[in-house]
Amino acid sequence: MSVDTGRLPKAVHVSEEALEVLRSNTGKLTTEVGQHLEAELPWYNQLSTEERASLRLIAQRGIAGLANWLQDPDARSLPLVNELLGPAPTDLMRTISLQRALQLIRTIVDAVEARLPGLMPEPDQPPMLEAVLRYSREVAFAIADVYARAAESRGAWDSRLEALLVDAVLRADPAEQIASRAAAVGWQSGAGVVVVVGSAPEPADAVFLSHLRRQCVRFAADAVVGVQGDRLILLLGGVTNLEHGLARVLPHFGDGPVVYSQHEGPIAHAARCAQSAFAGCSAAPAWSRTPRPAAAEELLPERALAGDPHAKDALTTGICAPLQAAGHGLLETVDAYVNGGHSLEATARELFVHTNTVRYRLKRITEVTGWDPMEPRDAYVLHTALSLGRL
Repeated sequence: MSVDTGRLPKAVHVSEEALEVLRSNTGKLTTEVGQHLEAELPWYNQLSTEERASLRLIAQRGIAGLANWLQDPDARSLPLVNELLGPAPTDLMRTISLQRALQLIRTIVDAVEARLPGLMPEPDQPPMLEAVLRYSREVAFAIADVYARAAESRGAWDSRLEALLVDAVLRADPAEQIASRAAAVGWQSGAGVVVVVGSAPEPADAVFLSHLRRQCVRFAADAVVGVQGDRLILLLGGVTNLEHGLARVLPHFGDGPVVYSQHEGPIAHAARCAQSAFAGCSAAPAWSRTPRPAAAEELLPERALAGDPHAKDALTTGICAPLQAAGHGLLETVDAYVNGGHSLEATARELFVHTNTVRYRLKRITEVTGWDPMEPRDAYVLHTALSLGRL
């Protein structure tokens, strides 16, 4: 990893004698720095012998780099991080976090600052102390830059993994493959998935997706954000308060309908849920009063008209078949009611029953199907289900 640290401040001038003292005491200073690290940083002693040796080598390179910088006071740009970390700076990031890396630098600087000026000739002590402080500041910024670049790379890779998971769920890939992709992005929820689909705003760049993901993890244990074409798709697991969560993420979608669907099982079997939400988003314009957000189950008639096989199956097996199995004239009653202008009297005359019997049957229809034929929208859903049942 090659890192350009930019412009360094003009180096401090010290005498050749001071430089020679610095070089001749590099080994001694490195040993004392190692002892200081063991005394001041509790986590340092928990590292393996190889890891501690690598960090001591970094300290030694840092002291040698200070001497090189002081020797060339007109230096404008130095590859500080490459000199310090060697050919594989990613090893440092695997060993310690950015916070610990900065603690490491601060502790090394404290040790060098306490011991080095005293070794110098008296006229060189103040400039040497200033040099240590300037040099350490540049090293700290440079290492922070390395960690930031690595974080950006990991974020881009994580986004690609999330996009693959979204694609696998929408395409209904084998459950084992979906589970594998979910594990790759760190999905933890064993059951309970919510899929939210809407139009993607402009621009839906990496910064936007990262911000939206942070919003999602406030109410969901797992959150995967993806963009396919002009669609923004959320896969959420372990949602604690769906209504509150949807209200939080809704402003991040573009104009148009936002449709969600829920699945009680694991994400490996959430393909139908995702496809229902996607189909609902496409079919939502057919209902002029589509709420925002809307559940995919609220859009069953529109989805069926658009050719969604899952919606057709839900209408026939979830409404028509139960009514037929319940008997007691429920199927005939709902048919007469929706075709008779939603009139109790007209339905009673057509069926040769009392109006109270019609009321009782309509109540039973609601209990059996979950849809109330006395509500205009529910009656439309029931009417569509009956039509599909006849087909």
